[in-house]
Amino acid sequence: MGTLHLFRNAPEVLPVAAGEYIFRKGDVAKVMYLIIEGEVDLMLDNTVIETAKEGTFIGEMALIDEEPRSASARARNDCRVFPIDETRFQLLVKETPFFAVQMMKTLARRLRKMDARIGAAPRTRKTKEKT
Repeated sequence: MGTLHLFRNAPEVLPVAAGEYIFRKGDVAKVMYLIIEGEVDLMLDNTVIETAKEGTFIGEMALIDEEPRSASARARNDCRVFPIDETRFQLLVKETPFFAVQMMKTLARRLRKMDARIGAAPRTRKTKEKT
């Protein structure tokens, strides 16, 4: 993704070993992350709901709405991530409109995926029809 080049060689980039959690569901969010290298599994309980790859943002929802993390993130392989705190996030949105567009695309893509999953899930309750 286009934002990747801004942070690839930044000193704040963090190495994450395969199998290590970057964050866990329920954690208080102080930062989101941009995956610089590697892959990260986004998980609900023990179920992988998405594997995020290089150039993808993770943890953005909790930073935006200031709610606890809604999922866990675990490194699928050795990776490097760039932490983006709220101050840096606000600056990037203000000074780099492309960053904001990428963020919105990430959120929209994830919402569409979840909508598709919900739509494809077997119905467990019958709805009453009006006569």
